[in-house]
Amino acid sequence: MTYSILGRDAANGDLGIAVASRFPGVGGLVPYGEAEVGAVATQAFGNPRHGTTGLTLLRCGASPRQALDVLLGGDDSAGRRQVALVDRHGETAFHTGAELHTWDGWAGSAPGRQCVALGNGLAGPDVVGDMVATFENSRLSLAERLVAALEAGRRAGGDIRGQQAAALLVLRRDGGYGGLDDRHVVISVYDHAHPIDELVRCSALHRLAYFPSEPAALVPIGPEVALELKRLMTARHVYAGPLDGSWDDDVRRRWALFLGSENYDNRINDGLLLDLEVLADLRSRYGAPAPS
Repeated sequence: MTYSILGRDAANGDLGIAVASRFPGVGGLVPYGEAEVGAVATQAFGNPRHGTTGLTLLRCGASPRQALDVLLGGDDSAGRRQVALVDRHGETAFHTGAELHTWDGWAGSAPGRQCVALGNGLAGPDVVGDMVATFENSRLSLAERLVAALEAGRRAGGDIRGQQAAALLVLRRDGGYGGLDDRHVVISVYDHAHPIDELVRCSALHRLAYFPSEPAALVPIGPEVALELKRLMTARHVYAGPLDGSWDDDVRRRWALFLGSENYDNRINDGLLLDLEVLADLRSRYGAPAPS
């Protein structure tokens, strides 16, 4: 009893899935994806082989419809499955097994532009309909659009049994940690009273820790800001020098070490520019340092 949305970002080709469920650890079962290939969701009585084999078929040139036909044709339990695929062009295919319509709650899918939402055990068709509308009407990043769609599904009633788990998977070529793999966003909330809210919170943490600085958020470090940064580092016991507005090579090295210790690995630069997102996060966590 789960609802999910698969989508593609037409602007950059990102592919992704967001899913929420009363089933624990749903992120380890439902979402599968590969950058520049496609994404697959397998739910209800999920079949993990539909994820791995579905991606293989897409990688070999099958359309989502062709891949789905192959998957279901070799599955004796197709009537209990719910499956959807999106490929690198944004084309989709989806299936809701006949047995799902005998379960408590509503089951079905809603296709959209470069997306498809699906679910079973739901409060009604508005769950998937609102998810697609939210996705289509947003101009945010793919990760943000997918999570916003989950929130819309929850507001429409979501899973009739309640909430327990949620997950987000976004694939981008060389978009992972340090540009060294394709896992742009991988977040799974295994068991939580408010899993979608927790997914939102973890997504913000992920953005700061895994994504590089936005060029528009970088500003020069002048004397006033240098003093504030020194006070922050002093409060965290990583700097013991003079509290003034200077910002020399040694202080910049201390600042880089401080950023690493605070998990802003991908926001470290030569120390001449300050990431305003990092500063805002530090202020929110530690407060503005008191004048000395």
